[in-house]
Amino acid sequence: MQPTLKETYDSEGYVIVPGLISPEELSSLTRATERVIELTRLGKWPHRRTVGKQFPPFNADSPDSWGVQHVMHPDLGAEEFVKWYTSDAVVDIAKKLMACDEDDLQMELFNILINPESHNFALRWHRDDIRETASEEEEKTALGISHYGVQWNTALYDDSCLYIVPKSHKSTRTADQRAQSSTMDPPAEPLTMPGVMQVHLKSGETVFYNSNILHCATYSCHVKRATLHACMGDSRGGSVRARNILQHGLEWMKSEEFAKTLPDRDHDGRAKKMWVRLLEMEKGAGGKIVYSLDG
Repeated sequence: MQPTLKETYDSEGYVIVPGLISPEELSSLTRATERVIELTRLGKWPHRRTVGKQFPPFNADSPDSWGVQHVMHPDLGAEEFVKWYTSDAVVDIAKKLMACDEDDLQMELFNILINPESHNFALRWHRDDIRETASEEEEKTALGISHYGVQWNTALYDDSCLYIVPKSHKSTRTADQRAQSSTMDPPAEPLTMPGVMQVHLKSGETVFYNSNILHCATYSCHVKRATLHACMGDSRGGSVRARNILQHGLEWMKSEEFAKTLPDRDHDGRAKKMWVRLLEMEKGAGGKIVYSLDG
């Protein structure tokens, strides 16, 4: 009997799903994506992931970028992103993987991963909310905490940048894995990590993954990349996800200007309800920003 998406996701820490973007949406999202990438390249959009900086807070030290932040920001005027993020196709998968109801969904992050232009760039092996310096016991404790969220990459162009270690969201690192991931430096060759798998996505395919799976990424300046990178939460977790989400700087999402961009009638006001739950999480966490990783 074939395992369900949820069973595969829980067991492996990831699952690849085709068809979350219709041909019409692919065209629309690609146009919107290319427009905001151009704004970022021209220095007209300040919220970006800069080459040389792996994790937030990002800075402006490099003119080159490997990501565009906050694509649902009202100043970008790209309603396509909110519409797709809150679409039935995306929401239905998120609910299945988190085993939650519509009324539990929490709006979180939506960014775009892009290729740098000046030179190649890479991220080190990491888990998004567990430091590489964590002891085995600390790592075991952190991995035992319910995740209450799901993260995904949707490729607009073929994408082979992501490397993961399947099942590592459920187990501490082996001695060999710890040796390769207890460093601030990106790996010279990701495929030497024990248990590694390179994720190959075709245009329109999505990989959903637990962000505490052991993973890294390489970015080639010679290969075009535009991959939608987002996450969604389950509000039953309270403030469990606050550190990992708020570190990206979401003050703009608290504004009435942003609230006005959210559709009132689509899906019975789904977007605004998800947004309210994000604000409730932020309030429950006291609004304090703590960064998950250094580098």
